Amino acid sequence: MISNQILQDTIDGIKAITRIDLCVMDTEGKPLASTLDAVEEYKEAVLVFAESLAESQALQGYQFFKVFDENQLEYIILVKGETDDVYMVGKMAAFQVQNLLIAYKERFDKDNFIKNLLLDNLLLVDIYNRAKKLHIETDVRRCVFIVETKNDRDNNAFETVRNIFSAKTRDFITAVDEKNIILVKEVKNGEGYDELTKTAQVIVDMLNTEAMTKVHVAFGTIVNEIKEVSRSYKEAKMAMDVGKIFYPDKNVIAYSRLGIGRLIYQLPLPLCKMFIKEIFDGRSPDEFDEETLQTINKFFENNLNVSETSRQLYIHRNTLVYRLDKLQKSTGLDLRVFEDAITFKIALMVVKYMKYMESIEY
Repeated sequence: MISNQILQDTIDGIKAITRIDLCVMDTEGKPLASTLDAVEEYKEAVLVFAESLAESQALQGYQFFKVFDENQLEYIILVKGETDDVYMVGKMAAFQVQNLLIAYKERFDKDNFIKNLLLDNLLLVDIYNRAKKLHIETDVRRCVFIVETKNDRDNNAFETVRNIFSAKTRDFITAVDEKNIILVKEVKNGEGYDELTKTAQVIVDMLNTEAMTKVHVAFGTIVNEIKEVSRSYKEAKMAMDVGKIFYPDKNVIAYSRLGIGRLIYQLPLPLCKMFIKEIFDGRSPDEFDEETLQTINKFFENNLNVSETSRQLYIHRNTLVYRLDKLQKSTGLDLRVFEDAITFKIALMVVKYMKYMESIEY
């Protein structure tokens, strides 16, 4: 459970203070971390000591100590020397590793709890019972962030996010799949979605500069009880999907600000196909040539303003009018009329949604 590197750092620190050499072994006599050389020769002695009832023992100029995890023998610590001072150092080392076991186990248990909470794998009574056992407050305001990285298993990104929020003891960082890092963040009283957006932007900027990776961050709504955390997670997932479809240029997407994309995302595909067929008589709006699509998009960007659109496209006003007239003849929709423009805009978004859904099905 504890990494060998953590064990090595621990005994290196103890040796630096006491100048006494130590070694941590598993119950089969395999060295996991050591400041000693040639400790393999003590393998048989370690195995015999592991089977004995003694918790410590002096042998051949060394002292042996046991470290338990809930009555289960986990490690053997070997300390060089037989004096009382060496015995005290050995007991201190065993105590330190024992506490590391407890801390890492609690962190592991909390991580498991948060994962199951997010995925709705817990009964309501289990949520509150386990939260109490793990000393996790149940009535804190929280919000779930999803950080999607470009690469699978991006450990640099994960550690960067952990370092940003490591001082916040009531924040949790975990992962439930290969690409997404999940942050369950405490939201203080008085903080709202503007502050959450700033937090999301900090994550984007930090990962871009420190982990050298581009990410997208989405977050759900603020919830007041621990049982509602899974809802915020589902909202963040939806926000991430909606952002990919309709707002690909945005690095930060909030569920509370999805606009019409939220509605379209929840439409069944058969209804979308029926709508496109009804409006365009079976023709898809993305089948238009590049010039027409550029004209349409620029016209929408300029709030249906003919003069400004023609200026930005570097074409004469009459040329733009001609293109709009041509589009009207082929679709029956006049983009200069607000109702037709709304219909066309929604149709473009529906087509984007249909393409996305079809792409993830195959």
